[in-house]
Amino acid sequence: MNELAFSFAEQDLRALGSGALWWPSQKLLCVSDLHLGKSERMARRGGPSLPPYDSQDTLTRLAADIDRTGAQTVICLGDSFDDLDALAALGAAEKLSLTALQAGRQWIWIEGNHDPGPIDLGGTHLAEYTAGPLVFRHIAKPGSHGEISGHYHPKTRIRARGRTITRPAFLLDNSRLILPAYGTYTGGLRSSEKVLSDLMSDRAMAILTGPHPQIIPMPR
Repeated sequence: MNELAFSFAEQDLRALGSGALWWPSQKLLCVSDLHLGKSERMARRGGPSLPPYDSQDTLTRLAADIDRTGAQTVICLGDSFDDLDALAALGAAEKLSLTALQAGRQWIWIEGNHDPGPIDLGGTHLAEYTAGPLVFRHIAKPGSHGEISGHYHPKTRIRARGRTITRPAFLLDNSRLILPAYGTYTGGLRSSEKVLSDLMSDRAMAILTGPHPQIIPMPR
């Protein structure tokens, strides 16, 4: 399994190459910003027409991460659906996939700004969730410690072998961890943008996703 081990709030965590976070001692897998139904929402609002396979692709990748880790708890860290109408329009195959993924494990939906209402798809719907020293919420709060959040879809880029590579990235400092977006059609916000630079400390690191996750000083 492609992963990078690191310590946060004195916990042994793993950043997976897919963009998921794995907490081995708790058998807990966390993903953020699935944005299921994004292609449907864009078509509904008159945007560009995209192949309508994003939700199933996202769920297939999530199923693979659950299978590899053997996760007993799954936290979806907000914006799991592109909006509540996208949730209502989710196809039967996608709903069946979610039902299968939830079977036999604890499933927690954290509310996001795209999907603030109750989610009628099984599992537990919460504003935030605390486990040991860690608190899971959608949007980072200044002054928090041991916080794991999403929302910003962070990405960063590096120069390698004469070319520039841009990848979704985890952002990490002593107080907070911001997860990359997991959804297939999600874009990203560069770590150098002011809102992220202001949230993260001067010594923050970025963990790039992909086949071989790597950690670098957070580009600013």
